[in-house]
Amino acid sequence: MRIYLSGGAKNGKSMFAQEIAKKLSSEGHLWYLATMEPKDDEDDARVIRHRKEREGWGFKTAEWGRNIALHCGETDCKGTYLVDSVTALLSNEMFCGMSGDINKSAPEKVANELLDFSEIAENVVFVSDNIFCDAAFYDEWTDSYREGLAFVDRKIAEKCDVVAEFSCGQIIFYKGAELI
Repeated sequence: MRIYLSGGAKNGKSMFAQEIAKKLSSEGHLWYLATMEPKDDEDDARVIRHRKEREGWGFKTAEWGRNIALHCGETDCKGTYLVDSVTALLSNEMFCGMSGDINKSAPEKVANELLDFSEIAENVVFVSDNIFCDAAFYDEWTDSYREGLAFVDRKIAEKCDVVAEFSCGQIIFYKGAELI
């Protein structure tokens, strides 16, 4: 089964994703694919908090901040995978160089790698952030990133069995609510 969850920050999507992944993992391994590459103390604190939240749930953590396709052979594909988050993964791929260049091919690469991975894995729960709700004008970097994330999110949601959005503490199902 493939599940896509999106929403704003602090809306409960990661906790819900953990609960769903745990429920799906009746057999096989339970993997947490952490995609954030910490850059500062705030990021480090967030990683520690997330690890504490997962304690006792049975997750094995794999830190794959980029190049998901290269890592696929490192785990048992019979398990359930929680990919948290698509947002961080795309950021890592788009802005990986020190030159200030934007890797404009990153959205297609990330989408293809995640979809390929979801084809070989038994169950995958994708978590992504909704960053599309304002009407502000942004610089080229931010606009490129927002467009790239929208592309990746659409491609993943299209192939998923369950698609839901978290908004104001509510879950809105767009597809497959009856499956979970």
